[in-house]
Amino acid sequence: MNKSVNSKSRYSRGHAAKDDTADEMNIVAQLASQAAQEGGVPGGGRTRIVRAGDAEQGMHIVRADEVSPDDVQENKLRPASLSEFLGQSTIKENLSIFIAAAKERQEALDHLFLIGPPGLGKTTLAQITAHELGADFKVTSAPALDKPKDLAGILSTITPRTVFFIDEIHRLKPAIEEMLYIAMEDFELDWVIGQGAAARTVRIPIPHFTLVGATTKAGMVSSPLISRFGIIQRFNFYTQEELMQIVRRSAAILNVCVDDDAAALMADCSRGTPRVVNRVLRRMRDFAQAERSPSITKDIAAAGLQRLGIDSLGLEYYDREILLSIINNFSGGPVGAETLAISIGESMDTLEDYYEPYLIQCGLLQRTPRGRIVTERAYRHLGLRPGEGNVHEDQRLLF
Repeated sequence: MNKSVNSKSRYSRGHAAKDDTADEMNIVAQLASQAAQEGGVPGGGRTRIVRAGDAEQGMHIVRADEVSPDDVQENKLRPASLSEFLGQSTIKENLSIFIAAAKERQEALDHLFLIGPPGLGKTTLAQITAHELGADFKVTSAPALDKPKDLAGILSTITPRTVFFIDEIHRLKPAIEEMLYIAMEDFELDWVIGQGAAARTVRIPIPHFTLVGATTKAGMVSSPLISRFGIIQRFNFYTQEELMQIVRRSAAILNVCVDDDAAALMADCSRGTPRVVNRVLRRMRDFAQAERSPSITKDIAAAGLQRLGIDSLGLEYYDREILLSIINNFSGGPVGAETLAISIGESMDTLEDYYEPYLIQCGLLQRTPRGRIVTERAYRHLGLRPGEGNVHEDQRLLF
């Protein structure tokens, strides 16, 4: 009986190993077939694209680079060219030169690394880069690349000079990152077939492409990966004037009128971020429509922001709750991050990665070796004096 069970177990393991090897051989065979058809370069020829909803073909293919109807409202606010992209003047000037030079040489643009907080336009700039180059655009995120064959499947279908965008690139798995090194430098895919003593390496050439990596946490990206990017650009927060320009541009696209003082008010409370100011604009449009107003006035904007719980610095409910928790419960600090997270009912990662950065940038919170401390400016913003506390939240919305 035991011999029978053991023999079945060995058969199952052997059968599974054969299936894995067969999958690997199928991938390599497909890549090699493409290489032969396109003169040694997979994906180098023309590819017929069946778009989602193509009933004649009887197929429904969902593509990351195709805009779905649900995303139309969001994506139509995205600029399509460098001339439409507002703010980040230094990045635009440098990138326009690099793109023009690459087009003149008819080469792929060097790999581009974009660093900055969320909502500042990294994904938009990647799309614009592909548009300015006249190249295909493929997009994915690092968490979506689970196995090396996922990356191989994408890179085996690209055309020459394709812009390949990976969001949150700091979350790449080590095995995928190692494969990406060779693809970025040598423009080849390094694929291992078989296991143990029978393992062998096959290298498949791929077209020259441009990798655009975006991250909100540059410190978590490995040095070998950063060193392979030829162009590194860091995004800065937007000024009030730049955000007002974005409000006017977005308002024109949404077909809504905005008074200048209302645009300034929305810009002031948008944390220096275009994504936030566009979100606020869409909500103010709703409030204006409810009031049957032909335009968004300062009064409508002020009332709308108060309803949303957004104050003059762009602080929302939980931002103020963090400051008030430190003041009321811990006498202004210092208090540890874990204790503070428990007191407001949030995880420590959310506290450190989402809430604290903006509070620190505004000079309302300090991180010290002993813990978090509320600054004097935070007391002034909340209408308190050092040593005071326990004031109701509704009394602190300042416009």
